[in-house]
Formats: sequence, C-alpha cells, structure tokens
Amino acid sequence: MDIGSMSIDEFTGSLASSAPVPGGGATSSLAGAMGVSLGLMVAHLTEGKKKYAEFEERVQEIIPELEAAKKEFLRLSEEDEINFLPLSRAYKLPRNTEEERRIRDEVMESGLRLACDAPLKSLELALKTSKLLGELCRRGSRLAISDTGAGVKLLEAALSASLLNVLINTDMMKDREFAEELNKKAIGLFNEGRAESTRVYEEILERLYRGSVNQRKEKE
Repeated sequence: MDIGSMSIDEFTGSLASSAPVPGGGATSSLAGAMGVSLGLMVAHLTEGKKKYAEFEERVQEIIPELEAAKKEFLRLSEEDEINFLPLSRAYKLPRNTEEERRIRDEVMESGLRLACDAPLKSLELALKTSKLLGELCRRGSRLAISDTGAGVKLLEAALSASLLNVLINTDMMKDREFAEELNKKAIGLFNEGRAESTRVYEEILERLYRGSVNQRKEKE
C-alpha cells in the first residue's frame, strides 16, 4: 500500500476497516511525520527574519534534518505494513501436529522480531526530532510557538504508539532474553523522548499562559 499517494479519506477508510494493515504502527509513524512537518513550518517561518538572525545558521541546518526525518517517517509507515505481513500469515499456519506447531512457532518468532523493526526506528527518530523542535521552541518564530507545541505533542504520540507496537510483539516472543533486550531499548527511548517532549510542551504552555495573564494585567 502506497501510503504517500493516498488521500486522508482513503487512508482513514482503510485504517477503519478490518484489514490487518494499516494499523497502529503505520499510524504512529504518520503522527511523527505530521509533527516534523509542523516543525518544518516553524523553521521556514523563522529563516531569513532579522529578529532571529543569530539563529539563522542553525535553522539552515535544522531544515534539511527535518525534511529527511519527514521522509523517513513516511517510509517507516510503509515499512511497518510490509513487515507485519509475514506475521499476519503466520497466525494462519496450521498447528494440528507437533511438526506444524514447531514450524509455526519458528515463523512466528521471526515475524515478531521483524515487526519490531519499524516501531523501534520510529522511537529513535521521534526522540531525535523532539530535540530539534526543542531548539525551535527556544529560538524559533514566536508567532508559531503553538505549532511547535502541537508538533512536539504529535511526536510524543508517535513515541507512545511506537512503544506499544514493540511491546505487543515482544510479549508474544518465546525468546524472553531477546524480548527483554528490545523492551529495555524501546522503553529507554520512550522515556527520554517523553521527557523532552513534555519539557518543550510545558515551556510553551507556560510562556503562552503567562503571556496572556500579563497582557490582561497591562490592560487593567
């Protein structure tokens, strides 16, 4: 399924159907792509402005990083769908005899590992891009600070959903040592990313709310 060429209506219609893909994994990466896109908008609104001249050089570095991240999130959305297909087929394998159960278990274990790849990459990318939006929060266009906050919240959604997509697969793995290694990595990325996105969002919230309070006091 070529997600990049689908309309929003087509994608949500497919998502709402009983088809195995797209699902939560593909959607979490799309949330990441939207969050990054909002960051790009803020960066473009900042570049070239005299008010933010001291940040210009860094903005010019951030823009291509976010452009690449947006493309990667979209790629991961499709990768997640592709990687899930072997697992969805494994569920349907017969398990009437001991040999059939052995084969099914092997195919399932392989499919479960593959299904963790895209969400793990999304976790890493969401963490990285949350930090970039954190820079835009501090030094980007003040007029678009709410968009920076919305973007970082979408990245937090990508983190949260991607973590769940790792955990549901590791939960079914028979190799518990390997599963716990993946869990530890995924939870570490999630915790770091959530801490960063929360910090950025709360800073924005405080600046906007405190600013509105100060404006009311001045009018009084």
